[in-house]
Amino acid sequence: MKEPLVFVGACDWAGIVRGKGFPEADSAIRLKKGVGVTHTNIMMSCFGPIYTTSFGTAGDLIIRPDPKVRIEVPFEDGTAERFYLGDIVNTDGSDWEYCPRTFLARGLKALAKAGLRLVASFEQEFVLTGVEDRPGATYALDALRRQGAFGETLMAALRTAGFTPDSFLPEYGPRQYEATVAAEEGVRSADAAVVMREMARAVAWRTGQRAIFAPMLAPDGIGNGTHIHMSLWDGDRPVTHDPAAPYGISARAAPFFAGVLAHLPAICAFTAPSVASYYRLTPNRWAPVYANLGIQDRGAALRVAPLFPTSPEPAADQFNVEFRVADASSCPYLALGAIVWAGVDGLARKLALPPVGAEAPLLPRSLAEALAALEADELAASWWSAEAKAAYITFKRAEIAALGDVAPSDVCARYAAVY
Repeated sequence: MKEPLVFVGACDWAGIVRGKGFPEADSAIRLKKGVGVTHTNIMMSCFGPIYTTSFGTAGDLIIRPDPKVRIEVPFEDGTAERFYLGDIVNTDGSDWEYCPRTFLARGLKALAKAGLRLVASFEQEFVLTGVEDRPGATYALDALRRQGAFGETLMAALRTAGFTPDSFLPEYGPRQYEATVAAEEGVRSADAAVVMREMARAVAWRTGQRAIFAPMLAPDGIGNGTHIHMSLWDGDRPVTHDPAAPYGISARAAPFFAGVLAHLPAICAFTAPSVASYYRLTPNRWAPVYANLGIQDRGAALRVAPLFPTSPEPAADQFNVEFRVADASSCPYLALGAIVWAGVDGLARKLALPPVGAEAPLLPRSLAEALAALEADELAASWWSAEAKAAYITFKRAEIAALGDVAPSDVCARYAAVY
């Protein structure tokens, strides 16, 4: 005999979904009441301990489930994934500004005031532990074959969860795969990224494997990146593309992406938020090193993705720009939120894109540098309150301190055990 449990969780500053479970029979009341949590929980490190807190032991909050993100995925072994994603709110139901999902939602509201909405999709790479590593398997049909039923089970789980799977493929690294969910609007695109990670972990766990999303499994190895494809729309009309404009990016959209470039060092503190993230962001890793914009260049921080003339989709609908300075140690809501806030600033200040071929500044070379950039970015204070910004910086600096003088190989192992 068993009684079904439902989990209510929020993806926190460490990029981990945490929350509480309750009997499914109580769903109606829990949709209104939520589940309790305390302020300091947001400062729970990815490694487990709370190294520092801006809140102490006092205070109560609520994780309020979003009924539109109710996940129920049954598996053939008789088990199921049942959970809601939600927002962390004050006990009176008002927004709590430290909530990652609220951080993104507020940015999207600011974007809407400029008459624009964001459509986005996350490509996420991971290593599947149960697959034999064979030389020459990069992108190979053989590598797809040897992952067995994992990919098909993952695609079915995503569709059952209410999202549209886009692709699943063997990637460049040993035992490395990539899965993508079709583009969604706004907050739901980040929901999709969180659900994809959890479904991959759920499928892997049921087959005695792990899906490891950590940015680097070894300091000299192949990185796991998260690539965020974005386009801007005015109502139902795509407005990102102008084939006659530099980079093919329209005058309406160009200031948004110029804002992303202008704030990229600060954005890194959210999109590449682990010590191991910066082992990936080095030359010759097919990962960005400069805060640049490139056309169909996988080494660029912002990449103008290709158009496919044979596609039934019009060119304007297809056109998107890919953000490549991210990995899955990030919280998707914080990562996309920082990008959106930077883009909103670019629109407000009417920033211009750099000339094609212009020299670009280096990205931060470490998490410490990224946090210093966030601290120094005065406009980033408007994304959050000064107190929230300071708390996040303190939170991440405590993570750096917790690793101390650990060797890079051990740093990678610590993050691989978590992500």
